[in-house]
Amino acid sequence: MERLTEAVAPAAFREVLGRFASGITVVASVDADGGPVGLACQSFASLSLDPPLVMLCVGKTSTSWPRVADTGRFTVSVLAEEQREVCAALGGRGGDKFEGVGWTVSEHGTVRIDGALATVDCALHSVQEAGDHLVVTGEVLDLAARPGGTPLLYFGSAYAAGDF
Repeated sequence: MERLTEAVAPAAFREVLGRFASGITVVASVDADGGPVGLACQSFASLSLDPPLVMLCVGKTSTSWPRVADTGRFTVSVLAEEQREVCAALGGRGGDKFEGVGWTVSEHGTVRIDGALATVDCALHSVQEAGDHLVVTGEVLDLAARPGGTPLLYFGSAYAAGDF
């Protein structure tokens, strides 16, 4: 595909798009050995009502995503403001990302993060390459939300509360 514009500097791209606040989620499942696998993700959105689909974007360099994808299913847990440590743990590389993180197994064999504002259980629907990321769609199997709470937001390269 031919590029329509001159190259945009990555730093400028990151700075300008960082002006868009996004929620932070954890995308996770249970692997063949019964252990949790997952990653923190801020690129998540609803996609379709019929059929019910969601989408997320994952970096091609992620070492956790292939392990989640191999299960064919995942839960997206929308993190609450008080779950910064969960985000840090799941956003890291290597080690036991789930050490100290409360989670339960859903009836679909996926990982739901305890205390999340919402959970969306999905079957893997499709994966498409897009630049240095993968665009993943999931067919929604089940969902739930807890009352109250404030979302964990990311804005301007930092965690943010409702005050910008």
